[in-house]
Amino acid sequence: MTIGIDSPTAIGLRLRTLVGLLRWRGQSEPDRLAYRFLSDGEAEEGRVTYGELDARARGLAAVLQSLKAEGSRAMLLYPPGLEYVAAFFGCLYAGVVAVPAFPPRANRNAQRLSSIAADAGATLALTTDNVLGRVERAGARAYGLDSLRWLATDRPAHGVESQWAEPEALGEESLAYLQYTSGSTSAPKGVMVSHGNVLHNSAYIHHGFAHTPESLSLSWLPHFHDMGLLDGIIQPLYGGFPCILMSPSSFLQRPLRWLEAVSEYGVTHSGGPNFAYELCVRRATEGARSALDLSLWRVAYNGAEPVRHETLERFADAFAPCGFRRSSLYPAYGLAEATLKVSGGRAGDGPALLRVRADELERHRVVEARPGERGARALVGSGHTALSTEVRIVHPETLDERASDEVGEVWVRGPGVARGYWRNEEETEHTFRARLPATGEGPYLRTGDLGFIRGGELFVTGRLKDLIIIRGRNHYPQDIELAVERCHPALRPGGGAAFSVESGGEERLVVAQEVEHRRRDEWRTVVEAVLATVAEEFEARPAAVLLLKPGAVPRTSSGKVRRGAAREKFLRGDWEVVDEWRAPAGDDPGLTPAHAFGETSGAASLVGWLRERLAAMLGVPASEIDPARSLTRYGVDSLMAVELMHAAETAFG
Repeated sequence: MTIGIDSPTAIGLRLRTLVGLLRWRGQSEPDRLAYRFLSDGEAEEGRVTYGELDARARGLAAVLQSLKAEGSRAMLLYPPGLEYVAAFFGCLYAGVVAVPAFPPRANRNAQRLSSIAADAGATLALTTDNVLGRVERAGARAYGLDSLRWLATDRPAHGVESQWAEPEALGEESLAYLQYTSGSTSAPKGVMVSHGNVLHNSAYIHHGFAHTPESLSLSWLPHFHDMGLLDGIIQPLYGGFPCILMSPSSFLQRPLRWLEAVSEYGVTHSGGPNFAYELCVRRATEGARSALDLSLWRVAYNGAEPVRHETLERFADAFAPCGFRRSSLYPAYGLAEATLKVSGGRAGDGPALLRVRADELERHRVVEARPGERGARALVGSGHTALSTEVRIVHPETLDERASDEVGEVWVRGPGVARGYWRNEEETEHTFRARLPATGEGPYLRTGDLGFIRGGELFVTGRLKDLIIIRGRNHYPQDIELAVERCHPALRPGGGAAFSVESGGEERLVVAQEVEHRRRDEWRTVVEAVLATVAEEFEARPAAVLLLKPGAVPRTSSGKVRRGAAREKFLRGDWEVVDEWRAPAGDDPGLTPAHAFGETSGAASLVGWLRERLAAMLGVPASEIDPARSLTRYGVDSLMAVELMHAAETAFG
């Protein structure tokens, strides 16, 4: 058994900053393994100890201090890996505010990155030699990042760590990073997360997950995502146990890599959004499951999007023969504005389930369904609160507190709630400083989510906002609507509605867009343009694209799009469409296994294979597919693209 130091809280150590946390680990356990990275989800590319990470962070911080960067904002533009981890802590050591992001990719995320950089007022871009070379070849202007000073950090100067000096003003209230994972592209919102916020949230997660020095975690979540950063990178450091990191693409290419790593290394804590569990169930053949041992997996957390009872049951049933215990399932609720965790259960208790009448729930009332009653909806509990975190259920309009049998907006108060939105006082006032009129209690964070509390357990039932969550990524409908209306001249400006529906046990996007009468001969081309735009800019694939007559999209008296009404019309089948495209029956984020297309090789066979697959995905004859065109032009999203690549490599080498 490995003997190590437990969390700072458990041994009574009072740490004020993340810098103090890593310095303490680096000095007390310099040779203890902190992180290892599996480059392809299987082979180990590198590892780092606490002492090595502390030295690398001090070395980068010394360079940043020599540039007089303290107090500035730095974009972290790294692929997944240990360089990202070192750069994040290097910023903290230098008193530089980190802005977790993602590496620029041609024609994919330029607008998003430039919006974040502009809103944050970033002056630095930290990355690797490889990414920097790519940016220099394309020109930083192409990404809207030409005003930044670029610095590659994967070839650090040795010996400079001794020149580092800890910033004097660093404390609990100091800003650690800006979290932009859920901001709109057109108006990004950077959540201001302090060192104190992070340390409290880490103690909160440590308490709920029952971490010990013998724990072993694994994360394939994006490093720039709030869950990927907090639970994947910071939490293992706080708890003093090692962590295995994988890239999201390794998981998306072959979801079973996640479970194979859990099995091979004896991982005790790992998780992700609901869609990840659903993918594993769909992809896991009986033969693949027979080789897995998941008996050491104690906490399989599920958050970042609605947790579905059907998914939990399917996953538990599918992997029970592998030693997986249903009691290890750990639904939780959180958001970036609360640093991460708001509520969660107790490790080993398993999920709480409540069956309610769906018709009453639509009226915002909670009425338990009788056994066997039709029209019941199964709700999964998101746990309870602890460690000074408080949740209230409030009427979103009157702001009065709701009764226990009523649904309302979830309001949160506690040390984990962030300071507000960066340089956005109006949104900060509305979202972070809400008070109960009757008592004046507050301030509370308004989450925009709907729910109720039953027996101390929080149940989340829906969203007030029009936010669309697809595979754990937040999308603002106005961003999608704006991008769509600009993708083809036949589409009417301001005439679109983007919303989500549940299909096949997951959230799917629907785009409804008004068109001009004079372009009737172009409907097929218009649909292709919409599919390509959504794939390229949002890495998503719609379940349906509806082309409508002018004035068909429902609006309020003031002209605002009524997306909820648009969704209801779609579900009822009430739309009178000019033309429409719907994903073929059985369409799913994954692909047919490569062997289904035959074990062939050669360029001609590969072209035929691509034509077959794309034609099946689009529901058109193979003769209409041109393999020379970009995959995104056919509406292939990020998940489908990486799986298509993996399937092609398997079939054709």
